[in-house]
Amino acid sequence: MTSRPILITSTSPASTTRAAEAVTIGLRGKLVDYWALTKPEINLLIAIATFTGFYLASPTQFQTFPYMQLLHTLLGTLLVASGTGTLNQYVERRFDAQMHRTARRPLAAGRIVPSRALWFGVALSGAGAAYLAIAVGAFASTLAVLTLTSYLLLYTPLKRKTPLCIAVGAFPGAMPPLIGWAAASGRLSFEAWILYAVLFLWQFPHFMAIAWIYRKDYDRAGYIVLPHDERRIRFVTLQTRLSLLALVATSLMPTLLGEAGPLYFVGALVLGGGFLYYGTQFVMNRSSATARGLLVASIIYLPSLFILMILLRR
Repeated sequence: MTSRPILITSTSPASTTRAAEAVTIGLRGKLVDYWALTKPEINLLIAIATFTGFYLASPTQFQTFPYMQLLHTLLGTLLVASGTGTLNQYVERRFDAQMHRTARRPLAAGRIVPSRALWFGVALSGAGAAYLAIAVGAFASTLAVLTLTSYLLLYTPLKRKTPLCIAVGAFPGAMPPLIGWAAASGRLSFEAWILYAVLFLWQFPHFMAIAWIYRKDYDRAGYIVLPHDERRIRFVTLQTRLSLLALVATSLMPTLLGEAGPLYFVGALVLGGGFLYYGTQFVMNRSSATARGLLVASIIYLPSLFILMILLRR
């Protein structure tokens, strides 16, 4: 009998290394995609607004400041916000795929299975609401859940029906300071509603800038964030100018109520004047350049105003 040769195959160390690197890169890519689902750039602003509400409602003494309560509040709020962002992208994935601005998002690009994103969003939202209820209090948790439901069930579908969606979306969008305030004090005072009004009004010029820059994208995807007829120009002008004037006036109220001194008043007036300048440039010359200028001004204005409130409170 003749013996048959036995072929022995082996994997070279180089091949094994490449395979391990491919797995690592793939895992890293998935983590990045899931991180993107949570909309971290928006969560940063939410964290700042929540912190501002919590800090202004808390004692300022180092010894008595509730640091752990603040940490619990931020963690729970960001979990709910991350879940909301994920679920929003799940609902709008087909429309996001039609926009240049959002086509590369994980769900729109097909890099994440929709059902997995759905459960990821539900898990984040549920964990955040439960965490707030247990570690912070039922009031803060209720406000967070109200934010989530109104954002997903009212604002999100209205984006395809009426330009009034911007006003509807501004209500849940301004909730973070209230969540922080409620977490720190268990109630909502008039000062808390001033913070709410500031964030509510700020959203109009901020979103008008975004809507104008990406108006063709929104039209392509069927979003009606701006009127499609001759009312578009008037709509943008009023939404920008009136909200900015109201915002500047509202931002000065802490001094008028005795919650901040004249230095805050001057700082808020300077910030508001700069924001109003870029808003005026935009409504006078509606172009992508002036819209981007207004967008940058809005991003600088809000955190700067909150920092003034924190540093110059009485």
